[in-house]
Amino acid sequence: MSYQTDSFSNPLSDEIIKNIDQLNLPMIQKQHVRLLAHCLAIFKQIANDKMSLFQEDEILKEWCDKQSQKFNDNNFNQLFYEQMLSAAKKLNSYSQSVEKSYTELDLEDLITLVKQNW
Repeated sequence: MSYQTDSFSNPLSDEIIKNIDQLNLPMIQKQHVRLLAHCLAIFKQIANDKMSLFQEDEILKEWCDKQSQKFNDNNFNQLFYEQMLSAAKKLNSYSQSVEKSYTELDLEDLITLVKQNW
């Protein structure tokens, strides 16, 4: 399993970014959808499809450690990991509530999730 990504690669397609930008939502909600979409795309890249989303967070911790090495900042590393884990938990909880695998979540699911939390 490879955890490597380009330093500044974006896992979101231009089409998804455009669709999010065109949503009839306040800017802060659009940003929340964009962040969740970005995290979800990363989780799909690094997680084993057979397990629920980071039921064991060692995979996520290792990935965050590798990404944070670029910045050589332990405080950033811990905060980055906590934020990614928070997104993972939110997406996992939502996917269970709608009886989907997190790999099946799509943009409409993320929009619904954000709207429910506002």
